[in-house]
Amino acid sequence: MSNNTVLVKTLDHWDSSFSLPFYASSGAAGADIRVCSPDRSSIMIAPGERILIPTGLAFEIPQGFEIQVRPRSGISLKTPLMVVNSPGTIDSDYRGEIKIIIGNFGNEPFKIEHGERIAQIVLCPVWHAQFVLTNNNLSNTDRGSGGFGSTGKN
Repeated sequence: MSNNTVLVKTLDHWDSSFSLPFYASSGAAGADIRVCSPDRSSIMIAPGERILIPTGLAFEIPQGFEIQVRPRSGISLKTPLMVVNSPGTIDSDYRGEIKIIIGNFGNEPFKIEHGERIAQIVLCPVWHAQFVLTNNNLSNTDRGSGGFGSTGKN
């Protein structure tokens, strides 16, 4: 098994008519993942509400990797929905159901259908940093401690 293999477990409410996450084109970086409502019904999201969208899947992600959850561009552009914690991280030691945090930033309730491609997932390598305490000054840069727009608009 290669280090880019993600084992997928289907859960009790998985809809067997669905495919596993898939790449919609040969150059796609993210694999599309679907809504898998336990009762096969649509899910209504009220304005301003954030909810967890079930997928019916659990993953075994290789050590040294994470899966990032990202919005699908069409949903971000054409609907009031957003993946709220984008990119969301699924850690390699998590074995529970993959759920997508979706928020409705519109003024009307919005319905998500069972089976809809709701987000995309990207397998990414992770490096663990070694954090070392220093009593010395940090090296100087042109930016220094400036943040939150300090480098300008252009």
